[in-house]
Amino acid sequence: MSRIMAIDWGRKRCGLAVTDPEQIIASPLTTVDTNRCVAFLKQYLSKEKVEKIVLGYPKDLKNTQSATTLQVEQFQNILQGHFPALSIIRFDERFTSKMAAFSISQSNLPKHKKQQKGLIDKVSAAILLQDYLKAKKSISNP
Repeated sequence: MSRIMAIDWGRKRCGLAVTDPEQIIASPLTTVDTNRCVAFLKQYLSKEKVEKIVLGYPKDLKNTQSATTLQVEQFQNILQGHFPALSIIRFDERFTSKMAAFSISQSNLPKHKKQQKGLIDKVSAAILLQDYLKAKKSISNP
């Protein structure tokens, strides 16, 4: 089987997460500068088989588009242009950053590691991907 990747897009950084090849567990992968994300993906996808990308789709509390929704849609178009054979799915990312921050604060990591700028981004991507896997499983097993 191939992996599924998640991207938590940000103006400065993108957090990335991937599943194991059996698509059971989502794990944080890395954080890359947004302007380097496509280059990173080209390199990563040349080495790893990924069947789809789950792209965090920002919505507000009323389930409507947020201020960054248009930018994420533009990023999706860029990705689709570079990777036309890859399925790119938008998935609601509400609260993933807050859940990631809480999870990190409760971890046993040293304080200096908890404060790394990209840590929340890649943990958010992992939470997004795990939520997607859960939703996918509930649809296939009603």
